Amino acid sequence: MPAKGAAQALPPALAVAGLTVAYGEKPAVFSVDMTVAQGTMTAIVGPNGAGKSTLLKAVLGLVKPLSGEVRLFGLSLSRARDRIAYVPQRASVDWDFPARVIDVVVMGLHRELGLLRRVRPEHLDRAHACLARVGMQDFATRQIGQLSGGQQQRVFLARALVQQADLYLLDEPFAGVDAATEKAIIAVLKELQAEGRTIVAVHHDLSTVRAYFDHLFLINTRALAAGPVADVFTSENLQRAYGGRLGDGQLAGRVIPG
Repeated sequence: MPAKGAAQALPPALAVAGLTVAYGEKPAVFSVDMTVAQGTMTAIVGPNGAGKSTLLKAVLGLVKPLSGEVRLFGLSLSRARDRIAYVPQRASVDWDFPARVIDVVVMGLHRELGLLRRVRPEHLDRAHACLARVGMQDFATRQIGQLSGGQQQRVFLARALVQQADLYLLDEPFAGVDAATEKAIIAVLKELQAEGRTIVAVHHDLSTVRAYFDHLFLINTRALAAGPVADVFTSENLQRAYGGRLGDGQLAGRVIPG
């Protein structure tokens, strides 16, 4: 029996059990288990076609799994949806859509605004504050399609921030962005973690895993390894994940020996 008044253990921010997703007859994710503790910053790493983005989409209910269960903060997706924010791959977004930057950020408040979509001054204030947080406050009235790739990614991060979520799911947030944007994004994510938020990001750059994340989930259709970066980010585990597609030269200086 726990001592009287002892704090109860927090449920995981994300718990996936036996998740299988298939496109046609080929499984993209097969019988995956994954647990993410609250307040951690986790990278999902694996080769192209390993199921990384599919895993995130299944967690969000964007693709339907063949089997398995997803719990968020101990709740079903329908009950926890308001606690989750998602930043999709930049390449999957229609940047020709005629919208101003501030309008894109306000879209993150769609559940809060309700059916009438009445945007009040306090909503705009929050949106502007989130743009300032990612260094995009001077671009609020610019058309989203006029921005560079890095600027667009910052705007989509601001759209996630305005939701004031507890769990942030990001799909390749650093792909195709400039160095200044990458630095700005990771700074904001670290701030969120310091506030007690949970970050899960599909990530492709092995050279920054140790600097950016404290937990790692390795996948190649199946879950291969998971845990603190110091335990999981090893040459042996990466060779299991990437096989012949990852040469020894690519591993040099990037992983913790083990």
